[in-house]
Amino acid sequence: MQPGAGLLATVRRYCIVLTLAAGFGTAQQQSLTLDQCEQIAIRNHPRIAAASLSALASASAVDQVRAAYFPTAAANFTSAGADKGTVIAAGALPTSSLSSRAASGISVNQMILDFGRTAQLVETSRLRAAAQEQSTLATKADILLDVDRNFFATLAAQNVLTELTATVDARRVMLRQIRALAESSLKSTLDVSFAEVALAESELALSQADNQAKASHARLSASLGYADNASFDLVESNRLPLLESSIEEYVGRALKDRPDLAATQLHQSAAEHFANAEARLRYPTVSMMGVAGVLPVHPGSLSGTYAGAGLNISLPFLNGGLFAARRAEAEYRSQAAAKNVDDLKLQINAAVRVAWLDATNAYSRLAVAAQLVTYASTALRLARTRYDIGLGSIVELTQAQTAETSARITSVNARYEYLMRLSQLTYATGGFR
Repeated sequence: MQPGAGLLATVRRYCIVLTLAAGFGTAQQQSLTLDQCEQIAIRNHPRIAAASLSALASASAVDQVRAAYFPTAAANFTSAGADKGTVIAAGALPTSSLSSRAASGISVNQMILDFGRTAQLVETSRLRAAAQEQSTLATKADILLDVDRNFFATLAAQNVLTELTATVDARRVMLRQIRALAESSLKSTLDVSFAEVALAESELALSQADNQAKASHARLSASLGYADNASFDLVESNRLPLLESSIEEYVGRALKDRPDLAATQLHQSAAEHFANAEARLRYPTVSMMGVAGVLPVHPGSLSGTYAGAGLNISLPFLNGGLFAARRAEAEYRSQAAAKNVDDLKLQINAAVRVAWLDATNAYSRLAVAAQLVTYASTALRLARTRYDIGLGSIVELTQAQTAETSARITSVNARYEYLMRLSQLTYATGGFR
């Protein structure tokens, strides 16, 4: 039988709705499955919204860099007064020679050739924007893992609270019975004292479990993005993926689907393109400029309009080694980014293997925990029978009760520990989207 199949049947048999105590919050109470909790977190959590907005900002950066391909134009108006002058043009006021005039016009600049530097910068920005999108998915995965953990922790805490409540009720009944027997001189006052101690211990454990249930609920409410401590019921669903026998399948899936790895790889590619762009700083750039306008006020010897165009070639040849240093920096950063990819692959490989081993171990503990409950329940029945017929002591009975309660709590924790380990394995393989 595949690991997880038995648990799936168990969950289907024991699918329950847990109603948390009223007063946890002011929000309208609702019943929520795990899938619904995840969808609420995706809609509400501010960290996911922040990551999405950062992705939009990165996408806008691509348009900023691409703007270098297009012409730039500016409208100018210039007015000057001078005793005499021979130079007239909008947008400038030369000090070497001035003319009284009023001029308006436009100036246009167009980059023609930069030997691919702009293309490399555009690709760098595009890859960085894609990396930010993957980072958004990674952030969403972090939130969903947190939701799953808190969901199962809340269910576990509430089940433990239920078990301890039953234990307290049973010990109260037992204490009343022993007191009645003691009053009839059929049991000693020592038995009454032991029963009172057992009840007090269980009440202390119940108080602690109640606080743990409320704390787990508060953490779940925060992971859903609620500012207040929302009140809701949790419905345990039968969403249980089965463990596969081969760990290598999980490792391969993780290396293909993990969004943080994809983001790191995209950043590494962006670093390569940026290094290529920096290498092209040493090449010339060619641009064209043009101006045109009118002169409503000008000396009579000049035309009332002006126009001109020119071609500019800029060839850097001496800058104190600045461009060489920039290129070296970019190349080293590209190499470092490649090593970061290798490092993350190692981490993912180890994380997936550990998560798979933990999930497998948690599954194997389910049968052991169930067997422990059976043994503890049998021991309690025997201890109760022995005590009723006078062959056993109250100490033996209370120890058997404690062992039975502990076994049931262990079984509850084992079930939800397995569910948490499955969620961790899903996260490690990039299954949260």
